[in-house]
Order: sequence, then structure tokens, then C-alpha cells
Amino acid sequence: MKSYLLLFCLIWLAACTSMPPAIKDFPAMDIPYQLVSQDIDAYKDTPLRWGGTVIDVENETDSSLVQVLFYPLDRNGYPQINQTSDGRFAVETSEFVDPAIFTEDAEITVTGTLKGEIERMVGNKIIRIPLVSAAAIYLWPKDYRGRRYVGDQRYRYPPPYPYFGYYGHPFFYRGFYGPYGYWW
Repeated sequence: MKSYLLLFCLIWLAACTSMPPAIKDFPAMDIPYQLVSQDIDAYKDTPLRWGGTVIDVENETDSSLVQVLFYPLDRNGYPQINQTSDGRFAVETSEFVDPAIFTEDAEITVTGTLKGEIERMVGNKIIRIPLVSAAAIYLWPKDYRGRRYVGDQRYRYPPPYPYFGYYGHPFFYRGFYGPYGYWW
């Protein structure tokens, strides 16, 4: 019996760690975008973990450049797109980044080091944005946000208890009752 309890606890603890290993294992510092954008040279060669939504993908013969609209990350490394963005940054990688997979508004988290700055044309204006040399780029599944957020409310999961209805109907007639209504 003790071995079953130990196995259950290990599985339960493994399910609680939800940050992907590609971004969790990198020794990065969570430096705010505003500090870096004010003085990029002061933070050069600093390991970072940033995230946001993809704006554009440019592929060259030996590298790829991804422009990302910055959003702060939550504790799981997921970009909080319900908050305001501070600006853009660019990600440089030696791997091929497929624009059909990394589409516009795709949510990504990047780990790497700050390499410097790069100039990009936005409309008719040239702007300078931070350039991150990527160690790992994690593309979040498209339905990840729908599983975690409903509007600004978090964690759309049903409670672990059945709802028996007004007249005592069993849960298999009524379904499980969650904070957003019935969940079948």
C-alpha cells in the first residue's frame, strides 16, 4: 500500500511542474524590459527569459530572426498577453524558424543572452530593439491560453466534487459543476 501511495505522490508532484524543461533549465534572470531597453549595453551578455507574441520571422541562409512583442511572463513562463506590452525585441537563432509554424500572434518564450541591439524598420521609422541570442525557443500550444484563462479569470478546471442538482440527481445526469457552469 505504501508503494502505491509513494507512486501517487510522485505522479502528482510531476504534474504540478508545468514549466517546459526547455525554458526551466536555463539559468536566466528575470530583468524587466524597461531597464534593458533604456541601457542595452549595460545588460550585454546577460542571460534572459523573455516572452511574447510573434510579429515577424525573417530567415537568412545561416540564421533566423524573429521579432517578438514583449509581454511579462507568469510563474510558468507563459506570456501574460492580458497585460500591456512594453515594446519589441528580436531573437536570433542559428536554426531554421518556419513562418508557417511561428505565425503572427503565436505565443513564445525565449531563453538566451542579450547580444546587443538591432535596427528595424517599423512603418517609416527606424527603431532600435534589444537582440537576444536564443538558447531555446518554446512555442506554446494554441489552446494553452484557453485552458488557463477565461477572460481575466484563471484556471478553468472543475472542482473535484460532483454536483447532485436541486433534486438529488446523481452527477452523471447533471455533470460536474464548475465555477463556469456544468462541465461534462
